[in-house]
Amino acid sequence: MPKRKRGITGDAASSREAIRKRERRVVETEEERSRRLSTMAQRGQDRRVEETDEQRNSRLAKMAQRSQERREEKKKQTNKEIADCQPCYNMQENAV
Repeated sequence: MPKRKRGITGDAASSREAIRKRERRVVETEEERSRRLSTMAQRGQDRRVEETDEQRNSRLAKMAQRSQERREEKKKQTNKEIADCQPCYNMQENAV
């Protein structure tokens, strides 16, 4: 009769090892990501220090325009969802 193995064996062991490796990669990736975002933020600050009032106003106007477009798109999507559900609602009312 073979000896009984102790601990985690086979697929469970390799699965746990894979999880540990992924966790290590996530930690490394987070550090790299943090460093990259910090560098990007610093470059953005440096660029803004050098920009003129006209450039700043242009940048802010573009941001406001994009924000308005996103709000309008969200409103259109919401209205479409409501319109799509309206026939179902009418059917439920008629069934009652």
